[in-house]
Formats: sequence, structure tokens, C-alpha cells
Amino acid sequence: MRYVMGFEHIDSTNVADVGGKGAHLGELSRIDGIRVPDGFCVTTDAFRRVVADVPSIDAQLDLLSRVEPDDRAAIRALSADIRRAVEGVVLPDDLVAAIGESLTRLGEQDSYAVRSSATAEDLPTASFAGQQDSYLNVVGLTEILRHVRRCWASLFTERAVTYRRRNGFDDRKVRMAVVVQRMVFPDAAGILFTADPVTSNRKIATVEAGWGLGDALVSGLVSGDAYAVRDDQVVSRRAATAVATKPGPALTDAQVVRLVRLGRRIEAHFGRPQDIEWCLAGDDFHFVQSRAITTLFPIPTTDDQDHHVYVSVGHQQMMTDAMKPLGLSLWQLTTPRPMHEAGGRLFVDVAPVLATPAGRARLLGTFGSSDPLVRDALQAVLDRGFVRSLPDEASGPTSAGPAPAGAAPAPIETDPAVVTRLIRHSEASVATLRREIQGLSGPALLDFILTDIAELKRVLFDPLSSRVIMAGMEATWWLNDHLDEWLGEKNAADALTQSVPHNVTSEMGLALLDVADTIRPYADVVAFLQRVVDEGREGDGFLDELAGLPGGREARDAVRGYLDQYGMRCAGEIDITRTRWSERPAMLVPAILGNVKNFEPGAGKRRFEQGRRESRRKEQELLTRLRALPGGEQKAEEAKRMIDRVRTFAGYREYPKYGMVSRYFAYKQALLGEADRLVRSGVLREKDDIFFLRFEELREVVRTGDVDAQLIGERREAFRSYEALTPPRVLTSDGEAVTGGYRRDDAPPGALAGLPVSAGTVEGRARVILDMAQADLEAGDILVTAYTDPSWTPLFVSVAGLVTEVGGLMTHGAVIAREYGLPAVVGVEQATRLIRDGQRIRVHGTGGYVEILA
Repeated sequence: MRYVMGFEHIDSTNVADVGGKGAHLGELSRIDGIRVPDGFCVTTDAFRRVVADVPSIDAQLDLLSRVEPDDRAAIRALSADIRRAVEGVVLPDDLVAAIGESLTRLGEQDSYAVRSSATAEDLPTASFAGQQDSYLNVVGLTEILRHVRRCWASLFTERAVTYRRRNGFDDRKVRMAVVVQRMVFPDAAGILFTADPVTSNRKIATVEAGWGLGDALVSGLVSGDAYAVRDDQVVSRRAATAVATKPGPALTDAQVVRLVRLGRRIEAHFGRPQDIEWCLAGDDFHFVQSRAITTLFPIPTTDDQDHHVYVSVGHQQMMTDAMKPLGLSLWQLTTPRPMHEAGGRLFVDVAPVLATPAGRARLLGTFGSSDPLVRDALQAVLDRGFVRSLPDEASGPTSAGPAPAGAAPAPIETDPAVVTRLIRHSEASVATLRREIQGLSGPALLDFILTDIAELKRVLFDPLSSRVIMAGMEATWWLNDHLDEWLGEKNAADALTQSVPHNVTSEMGLALLDVADTIRPYADVVAFLQRVVDEGREGDGFLDELAGLPGGREARDAVRGYLDQYGMRCAGEIDITRTRWSERPAMLVPAILGNVKNFEPGAGKRRFEQGRRESRRKEQELLTRLRALPGGEQKAEEAKRMIDRVRTFAGYREYPKYGMVSRYFAYKQALLGEADRLVRSGVLREKDDIFFLRFEELREVVRTGDVDAQLIGERREAFRSYEALTPPRVLTSDGEAVTGGYRRDDAPPGALAGLPVSAGTVEGRARVILDMAQADLEAGDILVTAYTDPSWTPLFVSVAGLVTEVGGLMTHGAVIAREYGLPAVVGVEQATRLIRDGQRIRVHGTGGYVEILA
């Protein structure tokens, strides 16, 4: 066992020996021109030996492992017991001798900083900043040993244990080393970020500086002087707000620039932006810590130095969660648009479009109506001259989603038969796929899927299908614009698109009401399903158990019939790796029980008919008012033609995605069968390993029977870190996450601004729900969530209004909210944080804002 290691013997390979902080200090000391105060590490071997000598700790860790992450009282009590045991341990003589020898070499009577260094600390995916303890001005062997024990014990503070739980780290697998480092008594000290931690801009470094040691600055107790540096120039500065110990700034501009240059050298060594603690003694900068900045959103990798402007695909597709590699690659195979990966998300580079006057006008116009936050962010990028101008002929495609290339589709006349024919062709194509994929395995299966993706794209991007969708959208825009101009009627199309035919997504929500009708008469079935929810059951085994209850067979058949039609859906369904309803039917049970509780029999049919009648009533009202205007007959005739067009075509907009997801599920079922075979043959360890391979990589694994297990492990770790990130709507190649604003003053003070997508005003209880499977709704509740894709539709029948953080005028949640007649506001930044579950709110779906009432 090695109990002590000097910095000169430590590098990045020694994390298991000396923890993250110790390993980084060893690396820092190797960088040319970077001064690191001398020191050594008490290794994890020492920690492991000492903990092994305390038998009570093992039992206490067992107890701790069984505590729920949110049970703070239990974590607090058990952590305190473990800390007391560690702090009271008697150190073995050979460990004391090893520490004493290192201390003598450096100078036993000098002052030292004694700092914790856990093995799960200062990692690329989790910084653990501030989770363990550090002590300054420690003098003498006895005090050093006492503070080493205190550092070990700090591994088990309540905040450290809770942080590990929330980030997926096992308490038993984390070890503690201790850094013992000669103190520097500086004139000034502070923090350097080699990328702007607020905007994520990698070209801007930020420095905070204060007089003296700077420990209060690092801990956040005071603020120091702040500087921003770009291209060796201080571009902004802010004086400290706290009372300074000396007058004037702690650093000159020249010192700030020199510090940033040294920071860039450290950043280059570690290969990513760094959060660096520094101190200035005389005219020399010393560095006492450097860790990766883990909160920055990654930048797409390119082979050039051009300026790129990336728009989030997830914000357009209403799925902003991180995707696994198989999901990313299949989506990229599906779309004809070039898409760039970063942080487990996809982005489209719109810089070529923004570079030309025509392309710029077209793109800003599109986002102006669909997502004003994106439009405003793009305008901000343009205003600062980030994108160079090109002639109009250089403009390219603008869509951030899977849409066909080329010119806009030509208008289409109203013909309901066109829609039914398109749906019939899609259904036939999916049926052929399901039949032909049966029994395929090995390379033949992967080759078949790759070939079938061409058929998927043919159906998805059928020019006639695109013309139908555009006809419905253009009719919606025409009605809103003209009826507002002629009658002062805002968002008139919202009422006119209620209960349109052929909307597979809205039909899905109403169909679950029919399932509830089957279940409602049987009390034993309802009670059993409630136990399924309470016990957190997964899988589909509970459906077979239903058969033994009165009415259970009918209930089971109703649920299975629903799954046959809609079981390929789930939250985040554009990612093939996400769990589908058919794979975990229990996800639907809360919504079914809510429908049983909140509705009377026949509610689905009544709701559809009510929406249809309201739409017809609104149509007649508007046409009557138009005829009373000068030139009213012509206006009414034009409006009637557009109303017929929107009611004929608007519902179909949801169908192509339904067909795509149906194919994805067929692919997934076949691929999981192949994964089973790979596990049985020893190629893969787990079935879901395939999710961490791109499609072409999986194809090669199936062909060769050889897999890179380390690559899969690394991607699992990366995905876990991506899940904690919030993707920006707009991201530049400098790494800057650009946030837009609504730039409006028509909302009351304190109201939360958003985009109005479904007219009307409603007041009710806010239910902040991030997981549909956890929904517990009452009639009149208002759903507040991050985003809604089609899988959330079953909840729409139960709520009175909708608020989301992500969305646009023509995204799925907006379309279904209009069809169901729900006032809705989307694109409300941080809605799930600013609105508390249970608060009373008022949703202004016409004005586009939300008021918090109580």
C-alpha cells in the first residue's frame, strides 16, 4: 500500500489513488509555466485501511444504501454517525510515519492547506464542488493528522451523500484522499473560468479577484472584482460589491490578461474549459485547483473554423431530453437535413441561411410565428455581426426538423379523399414492414432496416402529404390574419379547428376515455389498478393478473386493444430507445384511473361532438358577421373556403409522425430480439448495450460478433452527464447559449410571458408534472410541464389548460390544445420552476401569458 504520494509522482492516471483534486494538482504541476505550491496526497489506500478498522461503518453504509434519496432526516442521522466513527479512529503507526516523513521534507512548521479529494470529484461529468471540506493554516503533524481525519469524515456529510445519490454514485465505491499543500499567503486570490459560466461562450474568460486569501470569494460569501476577457483584451469589468480590505482593484488589467493566458494553457492541457482557483503572491500567479466546468453545454464538432449558428431540433420536435446514440443515429438516417450532435441532442446549422438577405428574412419570419424566442435569439446573433453576409443564391434549407428539401409545396384544393388515401397508403406500408421483418436476424435484419428507412422517408416526405400539411397550416394563418383584420377576432382558427377529423393524436386521448368506460363499472379492477400505481409496478404482467377479477378480462382486452393501436407511443418517442407503452403498460394506468374518476360514461364521444358543434357554431357566427361588412359576401366566401380547407386538412398533420413512430417500434422490437441473441452469445453484456451504439456500429457488431465494451461504458457515462444538461434553443460555434426574449409589454406586472397557441382564458390549480406516469389530475387542473409530445395527449382530456416551457404555434401540444379547446401558453421559460405545484394560476391563451394568483 502507498499511503503518501508527492505531486511529482501524480498524474491523471492516479484518480483512484489520490482523488480528482489530487490528480489535477499533479497534472497542473507538470504544465510548463504553471506554478503549483508544493505538497503531497494521503492516498485512498490509507482511507481504505482506516475505514476497514472501524467495523461499525460497514453496517452503517448498509443502512444508508437503503434510505430513499429524499429522506433527508435519515441521511442526516446516519451520515453523522459515520462521521463520528471516522473522526475518532486511531491512525496506524506506519501511516503516521509516512505522513510525518513527507511533512518533514516540506517543512513541518510551515502552514498547510489540508483538503479533501474524493475519487468522485473534479470529474468531467460531475464536479462535486464544495461537497467535501478544506482547512487552511494547519501547522504541525498532530494537527495535520486531525484534519486528515476530518477530511475523510467529510465524505459523509449530508450534502455530499445527497449529491452522490442524485448523480448516481455509490457511497461504497467512492474513496477519499487528502491533499496536504504548502500555504501561499497571497496579495490577491480568486477564480478563473476559461469559458463564460453564464453564457457558455468559450471565447470569453471570466475572472473574479479579491484581496487576500480569497476563501470567502471561492465559497460565495462575498463577491470580488469581475473581469471578462476576449482575445487578450479586458472587454468588461465590475468592481466588488463587498467592502474591500484595500482600496482599488485587486488586479491590474495587464495582470488579468496574463492570468487568462495561463488559464488558456491549463485549458489546453486538460482539453476542456476549466474552473481554476488561483492566488497572486508578489508578481507570481500560483494555482491551487483546476476542474472541468461541467455545466457547459457541449459544442457540435466541426472540421472548420467558420462561424456556425445551431438551432435545437428538440425544441422543434418537442423532445428536449438527451437521446442515446442509437436514437440519434436513426433520427439522422430519417431526416434529409444535415444535423449536428452535441450533448445528446441534435442541432441544425442555420448560419448559411442567415448569411443571405432572402434566407434571413425567410428564417426569421418562420420562427417569428412559430417560436419567437428562437427568432429573438437569432436576431441577437445577427445584430452582433457574428454571421458574415453572402449573396442570396447561397441560401440553403431552413427547417430544424425532418422535412423534405426543395421549394415549398404547391397549394392543394379541399378534397377529404386525399387524406384518407394518404392514411391508407401509410397503413399498408407499415403492415408490409411488420410482415417482412418477421423472422429476420443477423446482418440480414440490419440490412433490411437500412433499406426500409428509404421506404419510411418516401412515405414521410411524400410531396402530396407535404402539400396537405401546408394547406392546413396556411389556411390557419389566413384565417387568423384576415379575421383579425376584418373582425378584430384574434386566433379565430383555434375554435374552428376543434374536433377535426383524422387527427390520430387527439383520437388517442379520447380512446383512453373509452378504456376507462370499460373499467369504471368494476370496483375490484379499479382497486387493483390503483395498487399497480402505488407499488410502482412495471412491465405487462399485471394485465394477465386482471383476468381473475370480475370484469378483469374485459379490462385487459380494452387496454390491450388500446395498445395495439397506440402502444408504440411514449414520451420522447422520436428516440427509438425510449420505453414504449406496449413495453410498460403501467405508464398508462394513472391516466386511466384519472379518467375513471373525473368523467362519466361516454365522455369521449360527447367531447368530440361538443367540439364539433362549437366549431360549427363559431363558423356560422363569423360568416354572419363577415356578410354584414362592406364586400361581406366575398369575404364570407373566401373565409368559408379556408374554414373547409383547415377542417379537412388540419387533423392529418399528426399522422406522418404516427406512421414514423409505428415503423420505429417495429425496428426496435426486431433489434431487441437481435440484442437477446448477442447477449446469449456473449457479445454484449446487456440488451440495452445496443442503445449506446450508432446504427452503423451496431450493424458492424452484428456482422463481426465483436464489440468495444469500453466504448459502450464511456457512452453510458456521457449520456448520464447529458441528461443533467438543459439544451439551448440557439447555440453558436463559440459555445454561447443565446437566449431570446418576447420583447413585449402587454402582460400584467409579474406575469410569465409565453407564446399564445390556443385561445381562451382559464383559472385553476397548477399541476406541475414532469412524468406522465406520475400524473394525478382532478377536473379543472391546469397542466404545467416542460414539453408535451403526442404521448401526453391522454392527459389533455382531463385538464382545463396547458402551460409548457417548450413549444411553438404548430407543435403537437399546441395543435391538440386547440382541437380540445384548451387555453394554452407555450414557451414559458422555467415554467416548471417558477410555478409551484398546487398554486392557483390564470392562463391567458389569447394574450400569451400566465398569472400566478396564489
